[in-house]
Amino acid sequence: MIKAYDDYTHLTLDRRGFMNRLTKLAGSGAAAAAIAPLLAANSARAAIVPANDARLKISQVNFPGADWEMNGYLVMPAEVSAPLPAVIVIHENRGLNDHIRDVARRLALEGFAALAVDFLSPLGGSPEDEDKAREMIGQLEGADTTANANAARAWLAGHDKTNGKVGAVGFCWGGGLVNQMAVTDPELGAGVAYYGRQPAASDVPAIKAPMLLHYAGLDERINVGIDDYRAALKANGKPFAMHVYQNVNHAFNNDTSEARYNKPAADLAWSRTVAFFKGTLS
Repeated sequence: MIKAYDDYTHLTLDRRGFMNRLTKLAGSGAAAAAIAPLLAANSARAAIVPANDARLKISQVNFPGADWEMNGYLVMPAEVSAPLPAVIVIHENRGLNDHIRDVARRLALEGFAALAVDFLSPLGGSPEDEDKAREMIGQLEGADTTANANAARAWLAGHDKTNGKVGAVGFCWGGGLVNQMAVTDPELGAGVAYYGRQPAASDVPAIKAPMLLHYAGLDERINVGIDDYRAALKANGKPFAMHVYQNVNHAFNNDTSEARYNKPAADLAWSRTVAFFKGTLS
């Protein structure tokens, strides 16, 4: 059932086909209707760190992208006594939503300036409807999107509250974009990709940033590229760490998806992510 949902959200965008397949797997339309919400993300669960947490300073920001103005959600500790290491947070193919804003708030509590970018800004911004957001993601031009990510890195590096060192963490679609940033932006300080599509092996020599790569053991679609990526990183002497979390699904970090979230794997990956950024960006 989880694989059917991933096929729907990443390959087909055909909800009718997904529900028909889920009905066959579940045994009835009523069962499928009850199961579908468990597979999808639930925005009501997306506030581990409250948006009004007094320890944080939160602002909506705009910055110049490739050819248009980009929007973002900037979070940092309320009390800043020294320049902060910074991290760009890149959303899944659902656009910038409450879950990703919450991830940015979690990073800020760890002592980072965190910028969650809305990469659907060129198309008017992320909608509430996830199916619409996924459809819009498919309309983005890859090279322009990467240029917007690199522009976000440059803007955040020049912010008067940061130390100029900027990393990026991304999830699913965003993990793939982190890999592309590493290939195209030699100033990227560090990259963390959660179950993201790998770059071409021929592009790996261009990577300058240390990389931390998290994969789900049951994620057949993404994991087909692991071996080639690992081999290319090793062959080119790139600093990286790669972890495959066994018996967990794609999007295991997303705590708003009840069926796919795996707390032990998510907590371990998060602790590794925070330690990695503190070691590379401070």
